[in-house]
Amino acid sequence: MTQNQMLLSAMEAGVIFTPLDALNYCGTMKLATRISELRALGHKIKDRWVEDRLTGKRYKKYWMEVKEQTLEWM
Repeated sequence: MTQNQMLLSAMEAGVIFTPLDALNYCGTMKLATRISELRALGHKIKDRWVEDRLTGKRYKKYWMEVKEQTLEWM
């Protein structure tokens, strides 16, 4: 299974990914690239900038709208 397939399957099940989550889940250090590839295939993936309260660093969270409950990875 490819990284894109792993991410897509998990997001369709309601998992929300951050770059660190994606590294731990499927070994990719290029989550934004994988998301771009999935979007190019027509998948409707949403994103939002978030800021770490402790460090002030910003990163994106990615998810897909699902009818079931949305879960955070880990």
